[in-house]
Parts: sequence; C-alpha cells; structure tokens
Amino acid sequence: QVQLQESGPGLVKPSQTLSLTCTVSGGSITTSHFYWSWIRQPPGKGREWMGAIAYDGDTYYSESLKSRISISRDTSKNQFSLQMNGLKPEDTAVYYCNAPRPGRTYWGQGTQVTVSS
Repeated sequence: QVQLQESGPGLVKPSQTLSLTCTVSGGSITTSHFYWSWIRQPPGKGREWMGAIAYDGDTYYSESLKSRISISRDTSKNQFSLQMNGLKPEDTAVYYCNAPRPGRTYWGQGTQVTVSS
C-alpha cells in the first residue's frame, strides 16, 4: 500500500520561497509509470494540479505556475519536493501530493500553507 505524507512550513511570508516535501512509503518513487504530483486547493476553490515528477525523473508543470515552481526528487530518501517562489497571499491553500494510478489515486493528507506577513 503506497502512502504519502507532506511536510513543510505552515506559515510563509509574501515574496518568500515555499519548500514542501512528500515522503513516500510502501513503494519506490522510481517504480515504472508512477507520476508523483503536487495539487493544491485554495479556500473555497477547487483543486489545482501544479506539476509532477515521473518515475524516470522527467518533470511536468502547469502552464500557469511553471515560471514559479520546481519539482525535484531524492531517490535515496524516497521523497519528492516542491519549491515555489514569489509567494503571494493567494497561494494560501492546502497542498497535497498524490500519485494517480489506473483505478485509484494515492493521496497524502495535505498540509495547510498560509501566506501572510
């Protein structure tokens, strides 16, 4: 059973850089055809796909966010990470990592990130 757990700061100041990590257990992030994604959901809004890193290390980014985000991985720790710069109050959201698979999607529990001075 694949499990994901997000970690990172709960409060970040505007203009700073956010760093979040997703730790994966129960499976390797290099397993073929897994795509490890970051999703966020601002208060009162729908979920937004931000980007993903594939089992082979290839990365994919949302067009609207690609100038601000970077996704990387540490295979030795079985983790993947999100960095987003130039934070604004509207980046306040619950941030999730997930791994969609045929028939189901594995989700982390989500971590609240608030951008405020």
